Amino acid sequence: TLLGFGSMKDRNVRIWTTVVCLLSPTLRLAAQDAFEIVVYPAATAARGEWELETHLNYTARGTTAFDGTVAPSQKQTHLTFEVTHGITANWEASAYMLTAYRPGVGAEYAGWRIRSRVHAPARWNLPLDLGFSAELEAPRPAYGGASPTVELTPILERQFGALRLGLNANFERDLGEGEAEGTEEGWEFEPSALVAYRVSSVVTAKLEYHGAFGELVAPLGGPAQVHQLFPGVDLRLGDATTIGLSVGAGTTAVGNRLVFASRLEVEF
Repeated sequence: TLLGFGSMKDRNVRIWTTVVCLLSPTLRLAAQDAFEIVVYPAATAARGEWELETHLNYTARGTTAFDGTVAPSQKQTHLTFEVTHGITANWEASAYMLTAYRPGVGAEYAGWRIRSRVHAPARWNLPLDLGFSAELEAPRPAYGGASPTVELTPILERQFGALRLGLNANFERDLGEGEAEGTEEGWEFEPSALVAYRVSSVVTAKLEYHGAFGELVAPLGGPAQVHQLFPGVDLRLGDATTIGLSVGAGTTAVGNRLVFASRLEVEF
């Protein structure tokens, strides 16, 4: 019967979730970025331009147990400060300071990042707008593990009038040793994508996807992956200020299942 099928499906989901939780001391679960929830555009800041961004995100429903050194994400608040400078017409560099608030601990410094992004010049006349980002992150153990990570991101983008499509093919790797002494962590695949439609000169509606599939050579099973959808809106207030608001819903138990995200960008 349909009722029996539904019950069997729910039972299978519970079994898989239990297995993942039991294996969590030895199995690295898919990571996700709670400090900067964004799909990078291909374009970079103009030469000589400065940008200040703040990202304020709150995880209402997330993980409830430690994953190695990483603290449970549920009810955490993350506030990130990002300063970006346009070095040339197609090259920018950014520096980040990460802060967090978690229940029972309070507010604390959570780590730092540096990032460099380049953009393919318009004179190349490519069919897609292309960019590339390289990022080094050193989080505190409670917010990202015990060692720094590097992230390499090819960026693909295409504009169709008021419609913009974007893809970030994020590849991340731990620079420290693996959980088994003497081993190295492999490259992990954490793609993100964007569909945005400019409703007016002020309002842009958007839908973002953020995922984490685990290591390229040994992808995680479906219940251990992260898949999130963030519907939201960007508001362009004047020539130099943008506010972004979105609400994220996750589809797996290992990831954050309800996240409120915001971004404030000011150009100088």
